[in-house]
Amino acid sequence: MDLSYTEEEQEFRTRLRAWLAKVLPELPARPSPDDWPGRRAYDLGWQRRLYDAGYAGLHWPVDAGGRGATPTQHLIFLEETERAGAPYVGANFVGLLHAGPTIAAEGTAGQRARWLPPVLRGDEVWCQGFSEPGAGSDLASLRTRAVRDGDAYVVTGSKIWTSHAEVADWCELLVRTDPAAPKHRGISWLAMPMDAPGVTVRPLRTLAGSAEFAEVFLDEVRIPVDNRVGAENDGWRVTMVTLSFERGTAFVGEVVACRRTLSRLARTAKENGCWDDPVLRRTLGRLYGEFGALWRLTQWNVSASQRSGGVPGAGGSVFKLAYSHARQELYEAAAAVLGARSLSLEEEWTAERLSSLSYTIAAGTSQIQHDIVAERILGLPKGR
Repeated sequence: MDLSYTEEEQEFRTRLRAWLAKVLPELPARPSPDDWPGRRAYDLGWQRRLYDAGYAGLHWPVDAGGRGATPTQHLIFLEETERAGAPYVGANFVGLLHAGPTIAAEGTAGQRARWLPPVLRGDEVWCQGFSEPGAGSDLASLRTRAVRDGDAYVVTGSKIWTSHAEVADWCELLVRTDPAAPKHRGISWLAMPMDAPGVTVRPLRTLAGSAEFAEVFLDEVRIPVDNRVGAENDGWRVTMVTLSFERGTAFVGEVVACRRTLSRLARTAKENGCWDDPVLRRTLGRLYGEFGALWRLTQWNVSASQRSGGVPGAGGSVFKLAYSHARQELYEAAAAVLGARSLSLEEEWTAERLSSLSYTIAAGTSQIQHDIVAERILGLPKGR
């Protein structure tokens, strides 16, 4: 991995900075956190600006509608947009970071042509229908059934922790198509239209008071067989592709955000006198080193995924495991700096602290990540 920048990459950074400086002041005010239709419109409006400027799907393959940019250009884009305070992907994150890359890697030419351009243009939002109330971290224990009926599957069951389901157009859905097969071999990956008859969405309110998750109930929902990505009963393999993106590259922008938060936290500590505490200074110094190392690991993972055809490998689990714990430590340190202010939900960092508690669970628990690292990287025997 070459960590230096070429002249072309430096020119790319300069052009991007100039574009951001021009366009960001033109953005409308951010909507209220509880205004999900407004947040959808805001996030998709930003995506459309990226698309019109040629920055949408920067690292996606050209045949998937992207620009086929190098890993370094992708990371420069993340650095510069975060440095400038540009909007994140927001409500569009499942489509851009999970479903879209999966369809680009595993979908047919017709599926790529149907679903990828609307994601890149900011026309459609996706949500993820993987987790179920009774399955926990054992994703392969899902019980949502899909019965073949001619050219459609009839789906019945329920999903939980479905991000942005209330404003989504499509859902990447895991279903059991062969209940007699071993649990990892009877699963299929479907694209479900959220306006299909029989789909009911019930928002869930989180500890931080937000409602970006939902329960989704499916009552004999008909989904065309043509909406299946991959072969029937091969959904577990396709799911591993999705999860490799979720764990391997979907958090990279947040590492940059955490490094910026850490700098703000140090400034706040100096302003309110907390900087005199040597324990706090050591904590912030160690976190500075950890997030620096995570950024280097990000560069390595993105480079490795590019060499392997664009699909991240098991190294993403190392990143996800380390990042989720470092993020929690960052916001614990923020609570120490803020003092009593950290008890108010009006404080931005308080909401982030509460959100950080989910990171050792979301996208696979830390226990699951430990197992993946042990078995797939270290070659240790499978646990019982």
